[in-house]
This record gives sequence, C-alpha cells and structure tokens, in this order.
Amino acid sequence: MKIEGSVALVTGANRGIGRAYVSSLLERGARKVYATGRNLEALDIDGVERIALDITDPAQIAAAAAIAGDTTILINNAGIATNQSLVAGDLNLIRLEMETHFFGLLGMVRAFAPILERNGGGAIVNMLSLTSWFSYPGAEAYSAAKAAAWSLTNSIRLELRKQNTLVVGVQLGATDTDMMKGIDMPKNDPAVVASAALDAIEKREWEVLADDMTRQIKSALALDPKVLYADLVG
Repeated sequence: MKIEGSVALVTGANRGIGRAYVSSLLERGARKVYATGRNLEALDIDGVERIALDITDPAQIAAAAAIAGDTTILINNAGIATNQSLVAGDLNLIRLEMETHFFGLLGMVRAFAPILERNGGGAIVNMLSLTSWFSYPGAEAYSAAKAAAWSLTNSIRLELRKQNTLVVGVQLGATDTDMMKGIDMPKNDPAVVASAALDAIEKREWEVLADDMTRQIKSALALDPKVLYADLVG
C-alpha cells in the first residue's frame, strides 16, 4: 500500500519516534494524520488532528476509534519504561509495563482492526525492541512486556491476514529519545526509524530490524543462552 493518500493514527505522537512518524507521514503525502497522546497540549504539531489518548484506558481507546473511523494505518508507538526488576521491583509498575505494551497495544488492535477491514485492510505497525529477545539488567520488566508485544505481533499477523491487514513489527535498539536521555552510547535517529517502517508498509514487509545491534541479537537467538548472556553473567 502507499503512504500517499493514506489516513494514519499514531500513538505517543508528542515526542521522539512518534513525532518522527507524524513528520514522515506528512512529508510522504498522507491525506490525514491523527496525532494522539495523553497530553493534548504536548501535541503541538501543525497539519494534524489531535486526539487525547491513554492506551491503558479502554474508554479513551473507544473514543479515539469513534473519531478516527477512516484510519488505514495504525502506528502503535506509545510506550513506557519503568526500570523495574521482576523479582524485587514495584509490582504496580511492572503491571503498568504490561498494561501499556501488551494490553494497551491489544486494545488498540481490537478497536482498529474492524476499521482497517472496512477501509480495505491497511496496516498496523507495532514498535517493539531488541529487548523482546534480550534482557538487560535494570530493564527486566520492560523486556518481559516487549517480549509479550512481539508474540502479540506475530499472532495478530496471522489472525488479520484474512482481512488483508499487514502487520509490521519494528525491532530496534537504543534510539535518541527522551527515554534514552543521558545514556552515552550510539543511538538511532528517530526519523530514520520512522522512515524505515513506512518503507516496510509500502513493500509489505513483516519486520524491520533498525540497527546493527538488533540484527546481531536476532542472529544469536539460536545460541545457548549461556553464550548469549556471557558478557552479563561472566
């Protein structure tokens, strides 16, 4: 499908990768872009329709779906990082990771899948992470939630094929967003990530591996876990 002439809804559009998606969609000629986020004031973007949306709130999801019934591309970008360990971390924050990255994502898919079907099939883009495949100390809750989101992505891809809905999973490592602020390491450019994901829609590709680290981690998944985690456990 073409980005030009499409109608896209982007969650978490106020900053980082979400904002980059909005810019790229507009540059490529999307007919309409719904920019969503928890804080409308932060959605200070020209040329879009703004919708208040917390994806952990089913009522807000339903309200967004009622407004954006012409959507042909759903970009599930909203996320959170609570930096919790699973064994000793705050269980409420761990639950928030799952509510956001799994149940919030699922809620968006369930609400918008019928809309996409009515509009010819369209596409869903789910922003994932190399932590879907590899856990890091201090991000265990995030890793578990993103692993669940990866499995969800593969599952809905099978379920939605019959209605001709493309499902793209975007796997990436460190990216230059507020979530990674203050961490000194090579980072992806959000604009490059967004552009690669939109390219994948037009090429009907299932997966985007946005950087070398992500490609390395995926290629190592067949290894013994002792080898994969050798640098972390000594």
